[in-house]
Amino acid sequence: MKTKQTTLFLLTLFLAVFLAACSDGDKENEHANMNHSDESEQDKNSSSTNQESMEGMDHMNHSHSSSGEVPKGLKEAVNPKFKVGSKAIINSDHMEGMKGAEAAIVGAFDTTVYTISYTPTTGRGKVTNHKWIIHEEIQDTIDKPYKPGDEVIVEADHMKGMKDAKAAIDSVQQTTVYMVDYTSTTGGEQVKNHKWVTESELSAK
Repeated sequence: MKTKQTTLFLLTLFLAVFLAACSDGDKENEHANMNHSDESEQDKNSSSTNQESMEGMDHMNHSHSSSGEVPKGLKEAVNPKFKVGSKAIINSDHMEGMKGAEAAIVGAFDTTVYTISYTPTTGRGKVTNHKWIIHEEIQDTIDKPYKPGDEVIVEADHMKGMKDAKAAIDSVQQTTVYMVDYTSTTGGEQVKNHKWVTESELSAK
């Protein structure tokens, strides 16, 4: 009788240990799966952040050189603060290497300028508060200046994916804009016919 009780006790003990081990294994597997899921989300977030960073870098490193052609109807400034052929210092930082660069004034025009937010037609991430496009660079433009919040179609092609993109007007300013040549302060790159720099973004040399 004693032997049967001992055997039953041992079997019960073994079963209890076995079930406990299985339970711990399930918890470990569940924990491992949770970690894997967390890492996947982190990888996704990291990938998204890297893509946004690359888009920003792509925007900052764009040469912004152009052919020098200006839109039809754009009027030359009658008495600009900075004359064509003169030199000035750029105080804006639209792109890397611009701020502090010496600029040669190539053109001066009186118009309405806008900052815009738009999603490039290339499918890349949204660009916010892009400086600048001018009134004459909007498709099917109206006679009066647009207002903040208005939606327009961009005619300008300063950046890849800008032309034909739908944009929201962020700000409006009536001023003289300049087309300039300058040498980047961060690598010596020659930028020709950059569009645009406003009068307030330049200072006398």
